[in-house]
Amino acid sequence: MQENGRAIAIMMIAMMGFIFNDSFVKLVSDRLPLGQIMFIRGLFALTLLLAICIANGSIRRFSRLANKWVGVRVFAEVSATCLYLTALFNMPIANATAILQALPLLVTAGAAIFLGAPVGWRRWTAVIVGFCGVLLIVRPGLAGFDAWALVALAGVMFMMLRDLSTNVLPKDVPTLGVSFATLLGVCLMGLVLSLGEDWLVPTWRELAYLATAAGFILVGFVSIIAAMRMGDLSVVAPFRYSIILWAILIGYVVWGDVPDGPTLAGIAILVGTGLYSLMRERKRAQVAAATADLPR
Repeated sequence: MQENGRAIAIMMIAMMGFIFNDSFVKLVSDRLPLGQIMFIRGLFALTLLLAICIANGSIRRFSRLANKWVGVRVFAEVSATCLYLTALFNMPIANATAILQALPLLVTAGAAIFLGAPVGWRRWTAVIVGFCGVLLIVRPGLAGFDAWALVALAGVMFMMLRDLSTNVLPKDVPTLGVSFATLLGVCLMGLVLSLGEDWLVPTWRELAYLATAAGFILVGFVSIIAAMRMGDLSVVAPFRYSIILWAILIGYVVWGDVPDGPTLAGIAILVGTGLYSLMRERKRAQVAAATADLPR
C-alpha cells in the first residue's frame, strides 16, 4: 500500500511533465514540422538524460536493455508520439488530452486480457461506460466530429501497449535506461520523418521552447516508468486524470479554448468511471487482505 502511495504521487508528477511538454511543443507547431520538432526536442532530452546517467553511474547497466519488452515499449512510444502529436497540432489541447483519459480504462482492460489481472464485472461495466464518455468527446458521425480525434485515439491505443509492456519489464532493467532507449527511438523517428519535410531554421524562442519541452518530457518519461513499475497498475493508472485539469486551464489561458458541453460531459464520465475502478480495486485488495489473515 505504501508503494502504491508513492507511485500515485510520481504518476501525478508525470502528468504535469507531459502536459507542459505538450504545451511547449504545440506552441512551436504553427511553424516547425513534426519530424523536426521530435528530432530537436529529442536531442535536448537525450543530452540531459545522458549526463544524468553518466553522473549516477546507471549507464553501466545499459547492457540490460537488451530485452524484448524494452523493444516493444520503444515501438509503442514512437507510434504513440507520432499519432498523438499529429492530433495535438490540429485540435485544442484540452480535447486531445480529454481523449487521453481513455488510457486508464484501456490499461485496465488490457491488463485483464493480456496479463491476467483480476477484473470483475463491475469494473468491466465501468470500462464500457467510460468508452461511452469517449464517444461523447469524439462524436463520430455528428456535426461536432473531429477526424483528428480518431488519430489521437489511435495514439492512446499505442500508449496502452507502452504501459502494459512497462509493467512486465524485469526489475533489473534500469528505469533511466528505458527512458533513454525510448527517447532515442522517438528522436530517430523524428529524424526519419524530417527527411521528407522542409527544414526551417528555429528561432531562439523556438529552441528555448523545445529545450523546455525536453526537460518536461524527461520528467514525464522517468516518472511514468517508475510509477508503473512501482505500484499496482490498476490502482495507479486512474491518477492520470490529474492531467485534464492542467489541460483545460492551459488551453484557456494560452489559446482561449473552452471545451463544449458534450466534451465536458465525456470527461466527467471518464473520470467518474476511472475513480470507480479505483474504488473497486481498493475494496478487492481489502477483501483479499482480510481473507489472508483468517486462521486456517
